[in-house]
Amino acid sequence: MPEGWEDAWRAFHRPVRAGPLWIGPPWERPDPGALAVVIDPGQAFGTGAHATTRLCLELLAEQGRGSLLDLGCGSGVLAIAAVRLGFGPVVALDDDPAAVEAARANARANGVDVQIRLADCLREPLPDTAVAVANIGATAVSPLASRVPAPRLIASGYLAADRIETPGRRSVERRELDEWAADVLERPAARRRS
Repeated sequence: MPEGWEDAWRAFHRPVRAGPLWIGPPWERPDPGALAVVIDPGQAFGTGAHATTRLCLELLAEQGRGSLLDLGCGSGVLAIAAVRLGFGPVVALDDDPAAVEAARANARANGVDVQIRLADCLREPLPDTAVAVANIGATAVSPLASRVPAPRLIASGYLAADRIETPGRRSVERRELDEWAADVLERPAARRRS
């Protein structure tokens, strides 16, 4: 092994900004005045740096506040950011026990209250919330879209070239960054209520 390899990996984990949010590792200092979300990059998928995560965070910052469901929460970055933005209550689900533990550890480290639990989002009942977010990939978004009770779903985890099928929902906004995409998906009746 080359000398210094133990710390070299830290150079790849740099803080990012997404709207009012600063997302970074514990060894970096947040920008003054930013809503800080500190994520340990060694625990589970989701440091905030990937384009799909940044797109979700930007779209999330623009939504009306209320309850939120994070489907496939990974490290918990989206759920923790949602609390920082003023959403609540926030529920985070993942089918990977390691991700659930990482999300719990990150929520504790950030001092936020997130209900985090192990669940198969494609089979188990999902809580009814105002907004849901799923940064999980095109193949999982399609079956989830019809199961999520929330009138508004922010979905990402796929390339801009991907066109996802979302039964019972339509895209009301699409954003792209570095060849990745995110969509705000609404049930048709949801737009009339807002």
